[in-house]
Amino acid sequence: MRKFWASKVMFFMVTTLVFAGLFSGCSNPAEMGGEQQQSADSSPKVIRLEGGDYGLPQPYTTHSRGPGRYKVNLIFDKLVEKDESGYIPWLAESWEVSEDGKEYLFKLRENIQWHDGEAFTAEDVAFTLEYVKKFMPVVSSAQLLDESFVQEVEVKGEHDLIIRLGEPSPIFIEELFSISMIPKHIWQNVDEPEAFTGPESLVGTGPYQLTHYEQEHGSYRFEAYESFWGPDQKVDVIEFVPVSDPVLALHNGDIHLSDIPIDSLDRFWEDESYEVVEKPGVWGYRLRFNMERKPELQRRELRQAMAYAIHRQDLVERIARGGGIPGSPGILPPDHRWYNPDVNQYEYSTDEAMELLAKTSLESASLSFELLTGEDQEVRMGELLREQLADVGIEINLRSLDSQSRDQRIADAQYEMVLVGHGGWARDADYLRARFSSTDGDWVNSIPGYHHPQLKRMLEEQITMVNEEERKKTVMKIQELLAEDVPEIPLFMRTGYTVYNKEAYSGWMHVFDHHNMTHNKLSYLDY
Repeated sequence: MRKFWASKVMFFMVTTLVFAGLFSGCSNPAEMGGEQQQSADSSPKVIRLEGGDYGLPQPYTTHSRGPGRYKVNLIFDKLVEKDESGYIPWLAESWEVSEDGKEYLFKLRENIQWHDGEAFTAEDVAFTLEYVKKFMPVVSSAQLLDESFVQEVEVKGEHDLIIRLGEPSPIFIEELFSISMIPKHIWQNVDEPEAFTGPESLVGTGPYQLTHYEQEHGSYRFEAYESFWGPDQKVDVIEFVPVSDPVLALHNGDIHLSDIPIDSLDRFWEDESYEVVEKPGVWGYRLRFNMERKPELQRRELRQAMAYAIHRQDLVERIARGGGIPGSPGILPPDHRWYNPDVNQYEYSTDEAMELLAKTSLESASLSFELLTGEDQEVRMGELLREQLADVGIEINLRSLDSQSRDQRIADAQYEMVLVGHGGWARDADYLRARFSSTDGDWVNSIPGYHHPQLKRMLEEQITMVNEEERKKTVMKIQELLAEDVPEIPLFMRTGYTVYNKEAYSGWMHVFDHHNMTHNKLSYLDY
């Protein structure tokens, strides 16, 4: 085994260092350049996971949700990565920050090759950072795309470059994590990245190569790249396969890991072949409002009344079967490192809700809303919300769509109220700025028609605070404002359990801000 580096650069410890073709069926592995790495006993380690179509795994054709973008991460590396504690060096061996916090000197690792054998250099990094400003990837950082943020990228040699910022930023390294490096020699002539789907579109520096993708069944096969520059791959082949019943598939050995409902855990608790791991509560559901489409929702008393009328613990028990925790009205969940437990929690009370509704003086005809949901379990959640809100005189009409159509409707602001669930709740608290002071039209951020000048000012101020304690105090106050104003209602965070067959593979690990061990690239490596 190659020995991996021991040093780690923690994002939160950065202080004042002195500046020193879409594949519709089975693909031919040879055509894609895949070489399967063999274990010492010549028997490849193959891990099978639950499939589902999340697009071709390159930065411009993947789907935006986690299962898509984390497949991209198997092929394409970033300058930094994550482990259980924080951000670690990856393609960048180290970085130093100028005393004023505006200049970052990155030293890249040497002898890294793209999958086609070409050398990875600082020119590729500079090219990538310019390319994503011109063509926005599916997953990207609004901060990095802002021309006033990254003002200059200066290449100082094959393995050194300087990134100059307009203003110091406490989250620059986190924002940098959103950008996958792409090879200049391939992408410099690509003017339509969403249509770039041939084999060259999948040339990265990462530990795996895609050797099969079938859109119809959502199946993928990744094989270890034998010349990968980093830690050895402990898994030679990762397969994502169609599964109709994950519990049965895991029990039968068709897959090797799955999230399992609490009432199906007994068969795995009692079998020594399986390991049961409790998940952190960083994936959650929220109820969002469109205040442009329904101006009534601009009334804070109405939103507060809904917060009192919704029994969040009941949702945990009946939807997550106890495998969850109620969301915080301050948005940051209890498992976030900067969670404020002292905000108003809006404990279930129809009396409080009715009293607030009376203050709105709204006619009953104005208290009727269409609630957009996804499929399956989200429909049941919508039905429970309808029942709970009906108890205080608020009428809910349900409309269900598949998740991709629902997400597009959110991006287009074509909804009145919408139920949506996703991960990323444990990221740096700056995501609150994107949610509540942004006008970006994507399915994650912005609330149409919502304006809160004081909140916006505080959200803009915290991003300039390089003193962590000062910034943390501001984020605590921001949560208090959010809880008071209720621009959206966090319903609950899923916890639950992941079960894996430890005889098949036991190298799984979480990263510090994410709920799914299979999404973590380090889970498959000898890290």
